[in-house]
Amino acid sequence: MTLPRPTALLFDLDGTLVDTAPDLARATNALRAHHGLAPLPYPVIRAQVSNGGSALVTLALDLAKEAEGHEAARSFLLAAYGEAVADESRVFPPLAPLLQHWEAQRRPWGIVTNKPRAYAAPLVSALGLAPGALLCADDLPVKKPDPAPLLEAARRLGVAPGACWYLGDHLRDIQAARAAGMAAVAVGWGYVEEGDDYRDWPADLWFESGEALVTALLSG
Repeated sequence: MTLPRPTALLFDLDGTLVDTAPDLARATNALRAHHGLAPLPYPVIRAQVSNGGSALVTLALDLAKEAEGHEAARSFLLAAYGEAVADESRVFPPLAPLLQHWEAQRRPWGIVTNKPRAYAAPLVSALGLAPGALLCADDLPVKKPDPAPLLEAARRLGVAPGACWYLGDHLRDIQAARAAGMAAVAVGWGYVEEGDDYRDWPADLWFESGEALVTALLSG
């Protein structure tokens, strides 16, 4: 630890706080089945989850974002996902007890995600999470890596940006945190793409596991 402990914690959602890949993989393979294609292996889909629905369509159908039919395929995938956003999604252990401890001390925390609210809010509710702030892709005119959603989350929590840690499993999370003046915390347990190394991102801190994060936050 080379930084002061935070007043508030802000999390990316998919791949950082919650393991949503199983439900997104189900929807991706439903899209492939709709087109008469065999299912993709789970690890292949998992590596693309943080890149959003369009990336999953491209993976599933080899259909570029600009290609005809991409938007219709994306709508199909999101509809399939929206039918069951939390069937198999779970908070990454041991982050659930960390949040329980954090809330017991009445310390603020929130979520800033590029996931649309139509999917993020039901997921958060189904998992019994109660963030003090939830900023989604469509809440503001911009999304990460723009810092505005992080700054708005800090404002809603009543905490100065410099007193927040923002945790994420994608380079854009680190870029957004640094632009917001928050401590940028890179995590290695999420959906980091093959060939990418979260330790190469310009973060302030790097944690390979949830256990390491908990130890750093709660020790002493």
